[in-house]
Amino acid sequence: MNHLAAAGFAALLLSTAAATATAQTATEAAQPAANTDLASLLSDYEAFLKANDPISAGQEGDQAAKSRLPDTSRAAEVARQAPLEAFRARAQAIATGGLSGDDALNRDFLIRVLDRSIEAIRYDSERLAFDSEGGPGQTANYLASTTRITTAADAEAWLSRLAALPKLYDDELDNTLRGLETGFTQPTSVVESFLVSLRNEAAFTPETDPLLRPLATLPASIPADAQQAYRDRAAALVAEAIVPRRQRWLTFIETQYLPAATPEVGIGSRPGGRDFYAFEARRYTTTDLTPDQIHRIGLDEVARIRARMETEMRAAGWTGDFAGFLNHLRTEPRFYATSREDLLEKASEMSKRADGGLPALFRTLPRLTYNVRPVPLDIEATYTTGRYNGGSLADGVPGGYIVNTGRLDQRPLYELPALTLHEAVPGHHLQIALQQEAAQGPYFRRNVDVTAFSEGWGLYAEYLGEEMGFYRTPEERFGRLSYEMWRACRLVADTGMHWMGWTIDEARRCFTENSALAPHNIETELQRYIGWPGQALAYKIGEIRLRAIRTRAEQALGDRFNVRDFHDALLVDGPLPLDLLDQRMDAWVAAQ
Repeated sequence: MNHLAAAGFAALLLSTAAATATAQTATEAAQPAANTDLASLLSDYEAFLKANDPISAGQEGDQAAKSRLPDTSRAAEVARQAPLEAFRARAQAIATGGLSGDDALNRDFLIRVLDRSIEAIRYDSERLAFDSEGGPGQTANYLASTTRITTAADAEAWLSRLAALPKLYDDELDNTLRGLETGFTQPTSVVESFLVSLRNEAAFTPETDPLLRPLATLPASIPADAQQAYRDRAAALVAEAIVPRRQRWLTFIETQYLPAATPEVGIGSRPGGRDFYAFEARRYTTTDLTPDQIHRIGLDEVARIRARMETEMRAAGWTGDFAGFLNHLRTEPRFYATSREDLLEKASEMSKRADGGLPALFRTLPRLTYNVRPVPLDIEATYTTGRYNGGSLADGVPGGYIVNTGRLDQRPLYELPALTLHEAVPGHHLQIALQQEAAQGPYFRRNVDVTAFSEGWGLYAEYLGEEMGFYRTPEERFGRLSYEMWRACRLVADTGMHWMGWTIDEARRCFTENSALAPHNIETELQRYIGWPGQALAYKIGEIRLRAIRTRAEQALGDRFNVRDFHDALLVDGPLPLDLLDQRMDAWVAAQ
């Protein structure tokens, strides 16, 4: 999904936006009256979130927020602890007796996520201010790609963000220096991947610089002389303040950070790394599972999925062994696009075909549309095979199914159906756009990030392709299972490297021996897991729980089970941690 922003910035959003928690829908008239203390708390918490996460606020149409960037400094992170603790105390003081079901869930979940947000501050994860996919520069470029300027106020807001970018660069450099001083660093392989992004940034010209693109085409309502003035101001900001920061980052990483980096890939080898990883495992999975338990689940899933892959391999007519079939899939030319345009066209056709399968599975569909576009050339070499970028109905920005069109011999077409269902619909676009459009819900609910739910849903969406009849050949069905295997191997490899002290060679083995993933994709993914500890655990853990919830509902309701109603119950009220999702869906089943 949306990781063009750096790992450090993602950590900020997880410690603030993810701290928002999820609430249920607005209280129905028949329920007890809304609790005024809770309503006041949620209103104050909304103001706190808007102040600390202007990016999300701006996407909802807050014009003032569009001119600001988040403060990623350590001082700002520490300063957030006191208000977070005050919010927690207020929530704990609200008695549960007499609360409506919605309000009780809001209170309980808010306390839990505030606990985790407060705990996160002690780990100072902003020290990992970059990963294999980029740092503050990629955050800025992502913002540029999602900025749409239709008025003079929009133009001024973007110029204000450009003026604020030097501080973001400087704060993240300070965070990285602190990581270097304390030994809490990215390993050599991640640093080398990051350097690819930094060198591409340093090579930008005024004609190719992503930060200048929002002002390239402006509406006729802005006079021509004003348009040129905006462009001149932006060019000066970039040339005088941002380009020197890019060079400073490149020099620092090349001359100071890289020589001090170590080859050990696991965060567990860093000071305090094991405690940090155990926390990240709990946070990303929204469970109390230990890394050892997650590793065991991964091994069990690998064995289960491998058996199904053998069945599809025989259905494809292959009479040789499993390794031979993987080699066949990785080398047969008919399984690969012939050009960048060919790959985008195939992804677009699959997206439209997936659109057609939605009404049979969902009653409520989002108003926001999405498009299919390529990963930017300057980051494609170290970027994953595909991603989803959220849009904004308020700003007129579509969601984006982002397809990596580089290294075409590493982008097999038998995987493209599963990728499309995961990143576009019924996966991330459907779930995230519905969450953003939950107009009757409170602000924080529209912007919460519960990775186990959202990524679990994306993987569940790949499974839904079987019900949709989306996979048309045994190879495509094998590709779907290969993608599921990919997520099972994540559980094994991520815990192996960060908890058990595995080398990257040991982690790689699960993917190469059990999946049809292309070698380049495997290497890119491994660097992603190394640089972003724990995030990879959310996918399979979330999907396992979602499928278990559905099985329980089908068994309990029998002929009364309606998949469209079930999916609305899962999605329309927004994401929840997995145990609270269990409670909500059990209540839904009982109500049927």
